[in-house]
Amino acid sequence: MPHKLLRMHRTEARRYSGTRPVMIAIAGDSAAGKTTLTRGLVEALGPDRMTAVCVDDYHRYDRQERKGLPFTALHPDCNYVDITEQHLQLLATGHPILKPVYDHDTGQLARPELVTPKEFVVIEGLLPLHTKLEAACFDVTVYLNPPEEIRREWKIKRDTARRGYTREQVLAELERREPESEEFIRPQRRHADIVVRFAPVADRHDPPGTPLSAELLLRPTIRHPNLSGLVADPGRPMHLKLTRDEDGRPVDALHIHGYAPREDSRVLEKAIWENLSEDAELPERLGILDDGRRSEPLAITQLLLYHLLEAAR
Repeated sequence: MPHKLLRMHRTEARRYSGTRPVMIAIAGDSAAGKTTLTRGLVEALGPDRMTAVCVDDYHRYDRQERKGLPFTALHPDCNYVDITEQHLQLLATGHPILKPVYDHDTGQLARPELVTPKEFVVIEGLLPLHTKLEAACFDVTVYLNPPEEIRREWKIKRDTARRGYTREQVLAELERREPESEEFIRPQRRHADIVVRFAPVADRHDPPGTPLSAELLLRPTIRHPNLSGLVADPGRPMHLKLTRDEDGRPVDALHIHGYAPREDSRVLEKAIWENLSEDAELPERLGILDDGRRSEPLAITQLLLYHLLEAAR
């Protein structure tokens, strides 16, 4: 189905039947934090309301087979992009799929699994926004854009701890992947409604262990929540300012400080949660990193994305 026709079909389905799910894409390079961000969204919305799918399951080859190929897992030719497009269309219109499974710990292809879309569907991975048809399946699109030196350290830490690589092997693979990151992964940034960047604040000299701050570029491609009441107080750990995007266009930049006291961040999180008119308690596992530590900027980012999904619904 052409991407423009798919958008029209999904709009009509939402308007007249209200049955199709709300779709969100979280794209980014390897070890950019996609799974961590997704995990918090599932925690906020609840697994009974959200279906999570990783498009990296659509690899054509297992890890052993890829060793003899002239490209890496980042290349579209290493993935079933056409099947991904078909399955995204089915999920976006409320239909189940039989999804392939790639085991990232072993590097092997496993038995496919049945996936039925729930009220919300989050799609994360390397190439969820690679084609126009893929991008047309989503209500909200996010691109994770950490500084490259931070992403590289995240990948080294993850792949040596969980996937059996040495540091030298990970560094060699990063160098091999760099041309494909530049050609296929980073261009997805232009399709994002929100660009998320976790990094230290420039020109600050915070002590080691200070959580990374977050910057969210809120592009005017979708309607964002009204944050005026939450950022008006200069003492709060979040503020909004007008800046310029990569193409020179004006864009709102939301900054969430990692160095702010946790009690201040928790007040802000509760204010956002109450603004959602939620009767339930604020989820406690928001902002949890892979090592079990808590990041308040991550928690607030997850809450704001939740806010957008509820608005889209």
